[in-house]
Amino acid sequence: MRPHSGPPAPRAGQSDTRVASRGTDRFGDDEVPVEALGDLYRDGITACPGAFSVDWVDRVGEDIDAAFREARSRPDGAVGRGPERWYVEIHPEQLRGFVDLVTHPWVVAVCRAVLGPDYEIVELGFDIPFPGAAMQPWHRDFPMPEDTRRQRRLTSLAFNLTTVDTVEEMGPFEIAPGTQWDDGRDFDHEMFPPKERYPRYERRAVRKYPRRGDISARSALTIHRGTPNVSSLARPVLVLGVDAPGAGNAGHHDMAVTRGYWESLPESVRAHLPCPVVDALVPIRQKHTIEGLVMGAE
Repeated sequence: MRPHSGPPAPRAGQSDTRVASRGTDRFGDDEVPVEALGDLYRDGITACPGAFSVDWVDRVGEDIDAAFREARSRPDGAVGRGPERWYVEIHPEQLRGFVDLVTHPWVVAVCRAVLGPDYEIVELGFDIPFPGAAMQPWHRDFPMPEDTRRQRRLTSLAFNLTTVDTVEEMGPFEIAPGTQWDDGRDFDHEMFPPKERYPRYERRAVRKYPRRGDISARSALTIHRGTPNVSSLARPVLVLGVDAPGAGNAGHHDMAVTRGYWESLPESVRAHLPCPVVDALVPIRQKHTIEGLVMGAE
């Protein structure tokens, strides 16, 4: 991961006015992102190219660098997701651009349209495949909820934002469009499909090559995997997890904010942030490692 230098961070909770929104419509409260909705229900993934300026993304990269160094300095600060691949959950205060991210008009519009007006921000973290990261097995991030199985309703979204311009050698994210509806009750842990089904996913597979400034949204139920990083560079990706009310994923995360930060946040952000408000932040100890992802694909 490369070091960055840049201007000082804005005050806690303050929106970074240097962010630029490019290549996207400004959505009002009652506007529906029809194209994104179609993508998500058909393919399980959609994207907004050029949503943020490169300078803004580089500052996200700085914050990820700092958070990763801190996490690796203590036990359980980072969790393995395969050889040379790590996941770290962070608090909103560790990301200078948090307010810009969660108030971006495309992000807000997609959350409202898919998850409803009372959507909840439940996760903030990042995934980093370093040089030497191996092919992951095909998987989804958690078992299919009953509401999704019975009603074809998506109850959560994962937003991803790369901090580098992705090329093939870096091990791009690979996804099998349309597989968010696969039942999955016979998957290992209801997450890892049997290997005899891999040919189906490989026929559907699409690799993604986002650039700095792009942001995507996907159903974490859509079958996907990380591919081998054979470059000399890391490929950090910011992760924002958002739930519909009652989806239950907040219980798997430990995000919190301090009282001062909470008070500085816009009401439009506080309304969607159900995490604890505390006097002092405690470093997050990452959840248990998933064996299938640690071992990687054979």
